Amino acid sequence: MIYGYAGTILRVDLSSGEISKDPLSEEMANKFLGGRGFVAKILFDELPPNTGPYDTDNIFIAATGPLTGHFLPASGKTHFGTKSPATGGYADSNMGGHFGPALKYAGYDALVLTGQAAQPSCLFIDDDVVEIRSATPYWGQGAISCEAALKKDLGEDFQIITIGPAGENGVRFACISHDFGRQAGRTGIGTVLGTKNIKAIAVKGNGRLPVFDIDGAYRKGKEAYQKVYAKPGFKGWTPEGTAGITDWVNEVGAFPTRNFQTSQADHYRNINGKAVIEKLKITDKACFCCPTPCGKYGYTKTSLGSAYVEGPEYETIALFGGSCLLKSIEDVAYANYICDELGLDTISSGGVAAWAIECYEKGILTTEQVGKELRFGDLESVVYLLNSICYRKGIGDLLAEGVKVASERLGQGSEKFAIHVKGLEWTGYECRNAPAMMLAYMTADVGAHHNRAWVLGHDMTGSNANVHDLVTAGRTGEKMPKATLTGKPQKVIESQHTRPAFDALGCCRLQLMELGFEVENYAELYRLITGKEKSWDDIIKISERIWHLTRAFSAREIPGFGRHLDYPPPRFYDKPVPSGPNDGHCLTKAEIDTLLDEYYRARGWSKGGIPTKETLRRVGLDDVAEVLEANGL
Repeated sequence: MIYGYAGTILRVDLSSGEISKDPLSEEMANKFLGGRGFVAKILFDELPPNTGPYDTDNIFIAATGPLTGHFLPASGKTHFGTKSPATGGYADSNMGGHFGPALKYAGYDALVLTGQAAQPSCLFIDDDVVEIRSATPYWGQGAISCEAALKKDLGEDFQIITIGPAGENGVRFACISHDFGRQAGRTGIGTVLGTKNIKAIAVKGNGRLPVFDIDGAYRKGKEAYQKVYAKPGFKGWTPEGTAGITDWVNEVGAFPTRNFQTSQADHYRNINGKAVIEKLKITDKACFCCPTPCGKYGYTKTSLGSAYVEGPEYETIALFGGSCLLKSIEDVAYANYICDELGLDTISSGGVAAWAIECYEKGILTTEQVGKELRFGDLESVVYLLNSICYRKGIGDLLAEGVKVASERLGQGSEKFAIHVKGLEWTGYECRNAPAMMLAYMTADVGAHHNRAWVLGHDMTGSNANVHDLVTAGRTGEKMPKATLTGKPQKVIESQHTRPAFDALGCCRLQLMELGFEVENYAELYRLITGKEKSWDDIIKISERIWHLTRAFSAREIPGFGRHLDYPPPRFYDKPVPSGPNDGHCLTKAEIDTLLDEYYRARGWSKGGIPTKETLRRVGLDDVAEVLEANGL
């Protein structure tokens, strides 16, 4: 028995139907914690080198952490991982809701899928009962509709993840959906389920988790809730959720507008957190054990139709409301709903749609190629593109490949404004005067993603204030000074260790980021639940180990992997911001190289961005060092 864990890794070979249940080792739990750590370790050890993302040998992993499912704030996280359809390298995506706790209560810390089912299938897990069932009646259904149908057929007490038709059709940025609005959105996780003919995974668990000091854990968990409720930002942040940051991001000139052509939108008050509350919101919606419900369940009505939808979150607002320039929160929410039902990541979808619209404006794409006129600010254009992408119809077949591949095939200069890193579309922050945030995107192990390191506040204020304090401090929209490069790589590395640590622990980081809930609370909860003494510094060292491991995985899997893949799109160093608080600001290519040089040195990587043998051995990855050495890396 390992305290805090269910104690078992469930493995399902979809090709043969063989199901096995392997004990979780103490070494695995101690060295990699769970969640993101388990995903990285299993992928590196078990994926045959040079396996393609769409190959049946690719591995799909769902993993929980030691804190998942326990009595503490926001302990409902599940981590998914695979080889990325978007980048060809390491991929993971994190999701809230209730699926992870259910998987642990059923007796499993992680689920590993290999092979391919012979027909559209649903994996059914009810404690010890594990079955591969036909999902033919559900194939082709939307992700939200499918979950509703399965709950009707199986029972409301099942926790279910689904894919939409985008995952079935191999769109590189298809997502996983759960709980009618939670998504594992990034890196094409849903695509890999689709290649395995898995439409859904349904879990019900009735077991218990062993706790080292159950009375102490209960007292500490209750105290943790009380501390969260007492934080100054609790009442201010919770009503609007992540959408509440829209005003501040726009005021500091970091709001992506018109495919990141500029960094401030005049219509931001029509698409901000207050607009969500006033125009959409019916009720708050929280994940498992969460005291700060960032989900906003609401109703939208537009010229194209109406829908009930969870959201939009800030990132969706930024990519559809800013980058695609949709002018009302109702239109943004409807695009959100279309993505949810089709099973598309809203971030990548917004990025791809904005790129396509700019291509059309510049005459690189024609009406004949697209099938209709495209315009920024036009909901019909966006929804047309989303449906085309999902079903790979017409221009959608190209766009379903993501902006990297699509721009390489289309050419004509479109590569310069294809906003991505390593093939993953950029999220909701324009960074031409934010060197730390720019570097965070460049070096994120999955491609351009903000969840690995959110350091925009440090760029704009030089402080380590939590998000709530930054937002309430506000700005007046005055001209921003040119940012300096000093200390940025160190700040990024610090954040890249702190934020992903929560993905390994199995709980949400928003209480830390938005409210400033102290990290020491998590170290104490970990000790009471697992019986293992680990300080927060010890947990951070494990997070660092995982960081080097994921980089090593991509180095092994992506031919020619290295420094050139860490560069941002040319727009970000060729074109200064044309308006707003950061008017005229831009990082130069030389400054970007300076950031990378310092970052690589601090990481203990080569000048080409590969972890050195000495670094890998220092963090306890001797076996990984041997693999890279054997591959000439």
